[in-house]
Amino acid sequence: MHVITRKRLLEFAKKHPDCATSIESWYRIVKHTNFNTFAELRQTFLNSDRVGKLTVFNIGGNKARLISAIHYNTHRIYIRRILTHAEYDRGNWKE
Repeated sequence: MHVITRKRLLEFAKKHPDCATSIESWYRIVKHTNFNTFAELRQTFLNSDRVGKLTVFNIGGNKARLISAIHYNTHRIYIRRILTHAEYDRGNWKE
């Protein structure tokens, strides 16, 4: 899958170094795997959920949430936001 943009991952990891290893692990897995459906993705990422048209991943033992738009037909993942669990729970990202 092509991840757009890795910059958001790196910025979040810099601010939250306790999540850096988990973010890098998520990136490596996604980068080297082409998922064709959400069901395929869910086999690898059991803690992923669909919220409307977006896919949300739990990162770092639920320390962070990665919100993405996945285009399975073009094998692209667009990183919309990466939030701490507390930021995610506030729900402002849905706006």
